[in-house]
Amino acid sequence: MPRSSAEVFDLLHNYSRRLEWDTLLSEARLTRGHSEAGKGATSLCVGKPFFGMIGVETEYLAFEPGRLAAVRMINSPPFFKTFAASIRHVDMPGGSLATYKLTFSSKPEIFRWSLDPTMLFYLRYETKKRLEALARFLR
Repeated sequence: MPRSSAEVFDLLHNYSRRLEWDTLLSEARLTRGHSEAGKGATSLCVGKPFFGMIGVETEYLAFEPGRLAAVRMINSPPFFKTFAASIRHVDMPGGSLATYKLTFSSKPEIFRWSLDPTMLFYLRYETKKRLEALARFLR
């Protein structure tokens, strides 16, 4: 990323600005009365129409500004049985490194043999696009 870990982290978890750069989402907001991101806060991210406008509501399990955020899915949207993700930030000369990891399982279980690899392909592809878009926005 072309900015410091703190700057990237702050923008990434600022839901009022999320749609300015995020290529996947049509909606992004905090939920259940939370007004800012932080450990225990919940958020809803809804995909664009091409992705079925699936809404994934998550809870922050970890939130260390400038360093780490981790979430787990708390709702039950179509196709996702489980979902969790983390993003770690490390300052580097001239900017920072953001490392995103995710894990999930699909539903219905009977189709998992085909859904998991297909969903993983698209999740990796979209995550790469989103992080590239974030870097472009920060330039």
